[in-house]
Amino acid sequence: MNYKIHLEKFEGPLDLLLYLIRKNDIDIKDIPIAIITDQYMQYIEMMKLLDLDVVGDFLVMAASLMQIKSRMLLPPDPLAGPEEVDPRQELVDRLREYEQFKMIAEGLKSKELYRQTLFGRLIDQEKLNEIKDDAQEVFIEATLFDLINALSEALKHIPEKKDYQVSQEEFTIEGKIHALLHLLIENPRISVMDLFRRSTTKEEVVCTFVAILELTRLKEIVIVQHRQFEDIEIMRNTANETPAT
Repeated sequence: MNYKIHLEKFEGPLDLLLYLIRKNDIDIKDIPIAIITDQYMQYIEMMKLLDLDVVGDFLVMAASLMQIKSRMLLPPDPLAGPEEVDPRQELVDRLREYEQFKMIAEGLKSKELYRQTLFGRLIDQEKLNEIKDDAQEVFIEATLFDLINALSEALKHIPEKKDYQVSQEEFTIEGKIHALLHLLIENPRISVMDLFRRSTTKEEVVCTFVAILELTRLKEIVIVQHRQFEDIEIMRNTANETPAT
């Protein structure tokens, strides 16, 4: 597909490292560099497959990880003192500092969201009932890495084609976007993995993935999950809908 994805908002290299650390339940002070580097490179390969315009931002970190990995494989320097610096220390310090900033930012965001739930005493009772109904379920916004992880899992279960006949392209990004919006009219929430399971080829899976990213970029949908690393769902972005007059 000749369709380059431009994302206005995306997670960076440090976000991916923190995502992998949490996903693998790893102590940030004792990162298994070989494992994390291999997984990090797998995500970069997926980004290259999708032709994401953010890949270049991740390559510098990939080089740093490879350098640390190489230094970890070398035998200890006999001339170095007993207090030889761990090759991972600088990266650990960056990650811990970045994690603190993210926690502060998330705390401020949660306060902002809480403030939006406060209303004056003259609130309309019908509106109050709608708010109570919406508050029954709590979601968090899924990340780009959650989506890439789901895509990677889906591609593993698509069988390879047995023939090599040239055929007309069956799927388009525009067609998938239209299909997704139509499905969301019938269903308030749709599982991303269910969408991938309906696909019969890797091309259709990737096409569906790109359509989800495009609708997210256009703020037509939001991608959510109840908890991180759980099933991802897409929903219409009600905040983007024009209120009826």
